[in-house]
Amino acid sequence: MTASAQSTTRGRLAGLDGVRGLAALYVVCNHIFERAFPGYPADHAPFWAAGFIYGRFAVVVFIVLSGLSLSLAPARHGWRLDGVARFARRRAWRILPPYWAALAFSLALAWLVVPPPGEGVPGLRSIVVNGLLMQNLVSAPAPNRAFWSIAVEAQLYLLFPLLLLLLRRRGAPVMVAAATLVVAAIGIAAPHVARLDALVIQSPPDLAALFAMGILAAGIVVAGERRRSWPWAWLGVAAAAPVLTAAWWQGSVWTLDHLIWVDLALGPAIACLLAALVTGRPARLVRALDVRPMRSLGLSSYSLYLTHAPIVVVLYEKVVAGRVGHGGPSFLLAVAVIVPAAVVFARGFAAVFELPFQRHRGWPLPLRPAVRGVSPRPGRQSAGSSGSYSGRAAS
Repeated sequence: MTASAQSTTRGRLAGLDGVRGLAALYVVCNHIFERAFPGYPADHAPFWAAGFIYGRFAVVVFIVLSGLSLSLAPARHGWRLDGVARFARRRAWRILPPYWAALAFSLALAWLVVPPPGEGVPGLRSIVVNGLLMQNLVSAPAPNRAFWSIAVEAQLYLLFPLLLLLLRRRGAPVMVAAATLVVAAIGIAAPHVARLDALVIQSPPDLAALFAMGILAAGIVVAGERRRSWPWAWLGVAAAAPVLTAAWWQGSVWTLDHLIWVDLALGPAIACLLAALVTGRPARLVRALDVRPMRSLGLSSYSLYLTHAPIVVVLYEKVVAGRVGHGGPSFLLAVAVIVPAAVVFARGFAAVFELPFQRHRGWPLPLRPAVRGVSPRPGRQSAGSSGSYSGRAAS
């Protein structure tokens, strides 16, 4: 392993925090984009902003990164968890306190300021469904558009021990192939079964295959030097190029109508790129992703993902809407106003509701909130957190 890959503060793998932070920031810009350029899935934006319509691509990054992050420790111990019950308690302790705080924050803004566009005012049903992380399975007015991916990721945690068991018994390629084949079968059948098609839209099954790809990528930490020296970054670029080219050639409507297949095609590219970062290559990219601003952004990326959606709605409606021309001007003004506000708020939110739960595994928590931590998203492995940002993670 290169020095940059091993260089870690308190066990943190260099570069992955930066990836997580940039993905969360991209989701914020995606939700601003959808306010400034209505008409989704049609893309009415100028070329310089058009790429922000694909917020789902950040979900791919979050979920693959989640599988990788959670699997680093098991990979070093024969692909075994340190107890399923202990794993479940750590996941709950890590993701639920900031999530429930963000739910309360989102409900307050929806009730007192501006409800989410296209949704009814959330009520008791919304509180129960979102509080139990069932919003991707049970319909209810959403107080926060980003929460669906948190529910999916929590459900993937239930699948995680089974995927590790399959990996131990049949090997990593079989584990990934099995998950992908199940997802592909659902994707083929969905257009012909109304309820299944609705479920695929509301709770994308392809995220399970992406999660499995992240688990596979975690194997790089125990691979031999020959395997570690493969040009993983270039393999990732080569795998991503045809997917991104197809999205550009076919346009946003086609791409967003075929997300299950686009996600599956993009997953291996993200897995390869993350494997490259884990091995410390390319060194310049790792260093760029590990500078202090990137680490700081990654540190609060889970909080940024949890809280940004209602902030986008409120600030766009109260500050941006009607003050400049629609489209490009409103997008630029909204980015200038909303992104700094969302990032600053997330930093403070993380200091109170997220970082203390990373540093302390039980009660009592320290009275004075910490402003620094070691892991920004759900996940306590040395690489960082889990993703949702569908997170870890999602549009």
